[in-house]
Amino acid sequence: MPVDLIEQPGRQDTRPEDWLVGGGEMGKLIRSMDWSKTPLGPIESWPQSLRTTVSLCLASNFPISLAWGPKHVQIYNDGYWPICGEKHPHSMGQDFSECWASPWPVIGEAFTRALAGETSFLENQRMFLDRNGYLEETFFTFSFSPIRDETGVAGLFHPVTETTARMLSERRTRALRDLAARAGKAQTMEEACTLAAQTLSEYQLDLPFVLFYLFDARGKEARLIASTALPQGSVASPAVVDLGVPQKSTWPLAEVARSGAQHVDDVETRFGHLSCGEYPESQKEALALPITPPGCERPWSSRGRCQLPVSLE
Repeated sequence: MPVDLIEQPGRQDTRPEDWLVGGGEMGKLIRSMDWSKTPLGPIESWPQSLRTTVSLCLASNFPISLAWGPKHVQIYNDGYWPICGEKHPHSMGQDFSECWASPWPVIGEAFTRALAGETSFLENQRMFLDRNGYLEETFFTFSFSPIRDETGVAGLFHPVTETTARMLSERRTRALRDLAARAGKAQTMEEACTLAAQTLSEYQLDLPFVLFYLFDARGKEARLIASTALPQGSVASPAVVDLGVPQKSTWPLAEVARSGAQHVDDVETRFGHLSCGEYPESQKEALALPITPPGCERPWSSRGRCQLPVSLE
């Protein structure tokens, strides 16, 4: 029998096509990459511990990422792919700490503890990610677990569940509940605007700024009654808006009164750089909404009881 066909004790076939099977789109991506350009080296030379862990990761439908070796090379499955957003596909094979630099102040300590051998678990952890070209508030439940081989901790196992939608929905439901409870106690329109602004000032991550304007009885001008984040009299929050002049450089209140809600997508053109709340970036879009009380056809009446807020989305 030819010597190359004799089974050799301890021999392991490291061809990727023999162990890297399936795995969906991320399996295809991993098979197509030139891993010799990464700290992991050619895929044929990967140790058994890494091959087994990658196979386990790709076989799972649950979002999982791995960080392997001294350079924390990241490998993930189809479930984790959407979490990367526009970082994908560059994020595959990237240093985990480099890829997730924006939330590192939040997750870095847990990551370091896991490298030292201690599993870390965080539930509904709030963090800001720049995965889609802008900073966004997100929430995740996840863990970092050490993966050991004969050398010690070889890498980290990182299962993740994104809870952003649920956490934001719960918070915004609380905002609506608080708004109804407080504003419902008002005796005048001015008081209702003030109470509403006080309530919404506690939810600036959802509404970075809000402006409440009250129309006069004739619908000729709008007067700022209450606001959050923006000081009264600033370029973006004028104390009085004349509804009879072109409104290219202020809020389109007259158009809202005539036609209803307006999507203001040129905030920077109208007011220049406008940052407020916890986001340093300039606000780019806003929504102008009419509030028409019962008995009014438009956001004003002979009794001046109707109001118009301008709030950012």
